[in-house]
Amino acid sequence: MQQEIYYKEALKLGQKEVRSRTAKEKNPYLPVLDEIVPPEKALTGIHLGVVQIPVWFIVGTKTGGRVSAFAANFMPVLDEGTEFADKWEALYRSHISEGIRDPIKVFEYLNRYYVQEGNKRVSVLKFCGAYSVTAEVIRILPERTNDEKIQLYYEYLEFNRYSKINFIEFTKRGSYQKLMRMMGKSYGEWWTIEEQRRFSSAYYFFEKAYKENGGDKLKITIGDAMLNYIKIYGYPELQNAGDAEIRMNLKKMWEDIALIEENETIELKATPPEEKELKPSVLSMILPIAKPSKLKAAFVYDVPPDKSGWVSDHERGRQYAQTVLGDQAATSVYIVEDEHKQYELLEKAVADGNKILFTTSPRMLQASLRAAISYPDIVVMNCSLNISHRYLRTYYTRMYEVKFILGVLAGSLTQSGRLGYVCDYPIYGQIAGINAFALGAQMANPRTKVYLEWSSVKGAGEAALALSRRHIHLISSQDTARFTEDTRQSFGLSHISHDKTDLLAVPVWKWGVYYEKMMRGVLDKTIKSEYVNTARALNYYWGMSAGVVDIEYAPALPPSSRRYADFFRSSLISGAGKPFLTPFVTQNGDVIGSRQHELSLEQIIRMDYLAENVIGSIPSYDELNPVGKKTVDMVGVSAAKPRTDKHEET
Repeated sequence: MQQEIYYKEALKLGQKEVRSRTAKEKNPYLPVLDEIVPPEKALTGIHLGVVQIPVWFIVGTKTGGRVSAFAANFMPVLDEGTEFADKWEALYRSHISEGIRDPIKVFEYLNRYYVQEGNKRVSVLKFCGAYSVTAEVIRILPERTNDEKIQLYYEYLEFNRYSKINFIEFTKRGSYQKLMRMMGKSYGEWWTIEEQRRFSSAYYFFEKAYKENGGDKLKITIGDAMLNYIKIYGYPELQNAGDAEIRMNLKKMWEDIALIEENETIELKATPPEEKELKPSVLSMILPIAKPSKLKAAFVYDVPPDKSGWVSDHERGRQYAQTVLGDQAATSVYIVEDEHKQYELLEKAVADGNKILFTTSPRMLQASLRAAISYPDIVVMNCSLNISHRYLRTYYTRMYEVKFILGVLAGSLTQSGRLGYVCDYPIYGQIAGINAFALGAQMANPRTKVYLEWSSVKGAGEAALALSRRHIHLISSQDTARFTEDTRQSFGLSHISHDKTDLLAVPVWKWGVYYEKMMRGVLDKTIKSEYVNTARALNYYWGMSAGVVDIEYAPALPPSSRRYADFFRSSLISGAGKPFLTPFVTQNGDVIGSRQHELSLEQIIRMDYLAENVIGSIPSYDELNPVGKKTVDMVGVSAAKPRTDKHEET
């Protein structure tokens, strides 16, 4: 009697699966590989030998011979008392006492396995909840196409080639490369046996904690969730964490995990929140007025202000906001001395009583996100763009608006029709600046060409020299002034001739206005209200109309050119000006948009193409300097991210 009970339980599971799938008008039985790909494809399959494969990736059978014996979940559906039931029960008893030792034979297609020999063994293993099984595998390669699923599969093959890991999968391209960068490994680097073992162990503990938190209810893969976890806590910490710690951390960041499923994960705030008028309450009219507590705000810099023009601009912004807010706020500065201890510094800022943390570099993104999850009552804001994390707010300016005006100016002033542009990093927002400059120049002079160089590839000085060798004199360089130890020759829009540099116009970051408005938003609770009333990540992306970015003219700019630029400045502030009015053409000849439509902010942010009149390209990841790579890892556009090697599977 006891011997038959397990088959009866498995049969109930199989019958339940058949009923459920039939009601949903789905195939209730195992998929057949020969019905998915032509049987002759198997003759050209690649023999991978005998390997361990994940049981949950075994989804079907090679031929239709055993289809009627199993439900789609591999549970049996043939009645008790049959020879099949007796054999299944005997195999179950053998597995419990000795284990299943003989390898099954399977075909792999798109990282799923179809059984040629061993269907009952797979059924018993799935019933027992086995994790993996030894199998003799033949891989059938699909034809390469532009289909997203096929492209993702070939990325998996490249990852599997070097790692020998076959149980992690993702839903988004580029994830395998991203995982290895976070692990400190490069593509083409073979994994050691110890690295494979440690990764497998980390994955197992994460998977267990993820499912205990309800991960099975989400449509994303375990790999998607694990990658997001590593972004926040780091791979070394995942390796060293136990089941309980991973489960606790997952609970803290669960909204962020669930956000991966959403198609529109970012909510852009294009204008500052309206300030609330703080009206006195009835009690405040009767009782003595208590002095309101100060808002404590921490400004966290990755380098000292006297070493970076970028940080110096933010520091001046802090000082401005402190002066304007007066007794309402108390600001303090924290400087990262060890990049590996960024999170510890943010913890100190919280312990010091700060209620809002401004981290001014995307290179502090991971630590910022971890702090936002660990301290949900603290407002953590990172100066970056297009970051889709529920707990972390980001802020940036629409600098492309000023770049458009600079392009119009440069196009109107050039005699040769050749302009130069030096950009730092291929990250979100920067490509929009290049294209806005190019389209503005093209509007003023349709024959204008913009020659593009990257300071994160050649260095700032060499980038400027490369333009000078081409006899290009009007150059749009960096967006902020730099210090004497920097090798760049100029910033803003300049005319460079021989040894003389004439500054014409410069972008102005008004971080003080930004910080004042943000801190007022915390004081009157509007910032918190915006966060509570959305399930998406918040990116603050303010422009000239908010007064957080502007343009200033140098004495060398002719008065007529100033009036010309002011016309476009006024139109952008009023909202009438549209830098990215379609249609326009890219370098590849693609037409962006149609009729007279304006690109959305999302489309502008995610640009990874260049306008047709730009001479140059977005650099590859390998071309970037170490700081450039680190920045691109965090907020780089897809065109600059590492690419998978195009080896064929052998």
